[in-house]
Amino acid sequence: MFANSRAVVTNQTGVHEDLEKVVRRHLEHPWQAPLADHDREAFARFEGWRQQLGADRPLMLDSGCGTGRSSVLLAQANPQALVVGVDQSVARLERAGRRFAPLPDNLLLLRADCAGLWRLIVAAGWRLARHQLLYPNPWPKSAHLKRRWHGHPVWPTVLALGGELEMRSNWPLYLEEVKAALAINGLTATLEVLPDVCEPVTDFEEKYQASGQRLWRLTATL
Repeated sequence: MFANSRAVVTNQTGVHEDLEKVVRRHLEHPWQAPLADHDREAFARFEGWRQQLGADRPLMLDSGCGTGRSSVLLAQANPQALVVGVDQSVARLERAGRRFAPLPDNLLLLRADCAGLWRLIVAAGWRLARHQLLYPNPWPKSAHLKRRWHGHPVWPTVLALGGELEMRSNWPLYLEEVKAALAINGLTATLEVLPDVCEPVTDFEEKYQASGQRLWRLTATL
């Protein structure tokens, strides 16, 4: 069934008590994990595409884009920019190519691990104009803090990418933690609930709306 998404259940009653400790540890100790060959190959493809279309154009990233709905919308709304939709799943990206063919000329769908690709972008000295992370990140147990982007060692890299950050979820506590993590770096974020009826930009949002769940959006300038 389509309209059958369960509400998020968590054993947390508020922002994780270890959030600040975890975030500060990652800020003070840069992540040194090896980069995978497939991420380097994906970045090389990305770099070649960017050079071909114009390296001076604004760069926008749709991380965890799934079947590409949000990436297509972002590219259509920003024809002056280069938009890259990133996902780990070849099957989802291939589905996007079929579903939205022909893709906008300014859109590249790229199979890569987000964390690895982000590190390569920062190492190259690139800055984003916009970065959207619209996957709802359903890791609701207290023990899952380090699986959320703001609790992961790659979090300082997310900050270094810069640009206008937008994140969405049907779990407001996740975004409240992101807001708190940004505040540790002196960054201000806006958290708002979306209207009950609004145009969904991802398949997740469409399903949550059909299930009667609220959606929240966080925005910040990095």
